[in-house]
Amino acid sequence: MTLTEEIEKLKKEKDAVILAHYYVRPEVQEVADYIGDSFYLSKVAAGLKQKTIVFCGVFFMGESAKILSPDKTVLMPDMTADCPMAHMADAETIEKMREQYEDLAVVCYINSTAELKTHSDVCVTSSNAVKIVKALPNKNIFFIPDRNLAHFISELVPEKNFIFNDGFCPTHERMDLEEVMKEKEAHPNAQVLSHPECPKEILDVSDYIGSTSGIINYATESVEKEFIVCTEEGVIYKLQQNNPDKKFYFPETVPVCPNMKKNTLEKVKHVLLTGENEVHVSDEVRRLSKASLEKMHELAG
Repeated sequence: MTLTEEIEKLKKEKDAVILAHYYVRPEVQEVADYIGDSFYLSKVAAGLKQKTIVFCGVFFMGESAKILSPDKTVLMPDMTADCPMAHMADAETIEKMREQYEDLAVVCYINSTAELKTHSDVCVTSSNAVKIVKALPNKNIFFIPDRNLAHFISELVPEKNFIFNDGFCPTHERMDLEEVMKEKEAHPNAQVLSHPECPKEILDVSDYIGSTSGIINYATESVEKEFIVCTEEGVIYKLQQNNPDKKFYFPETVPVCPNMKKNTLEKVKHVLLTGENEVHVSDEVRRLSKASLEKMHELAG
């Protein structure tokens, strides 16, 4: 029996479902029941019938699934798969901002810890942030933790006053303009597709800026045949699957998230077999953070 077949067998035995983010390894995406970005997976997790969720991503995603589905067992293939950006804000700064600015909404990117979500008014993802910020009655927006996404959103919603936090995604932050332009010179007909977590100089030369799922959908629907992709390289699995006739290029320093790559088939099998690496969220943290997640789903529709 192959490793994939063993996983399929264990899924049935344990009444389990596998969720995988677009950035994990191709072979892990292959065994997943649902593949998507953080917003899609958070919605899916809340409506699943299976009693066990194996979340192939980073820790904040497992936390979000547990918050929205407290009666389910949520397992992480690797408990050390974490998102550095998810920790790049703090409660003390949030409270200072609330004192300093009247009519303030603390808008928390879903790529954050459950603890940070407890101090926030609403969560957002890269795909729904514009819609949600526009829908908020507040004039002042303290956007945590990612500064690059915040600057991108602020330009699209100029009627709001943004206060910027200093967090960032290390993988997207490393994106180099010179390397992107080098690819553009080599492939002059290729369009540049970028995630809004990239620095502004990358976004300024992009033909399309959007979430991971947005990038996939854009490339799939486009009549163009060549693309330079400025996001984590795991997205290539779905891009090639959807577009076997199109070509995709990455900058020379290929953007790789080392934490997402910690998810392996062996680890998926191990947690299914043992029930190890269960995600736990305290009742208080769940109650407070759930409000910001539910507000997101309410405003995003």
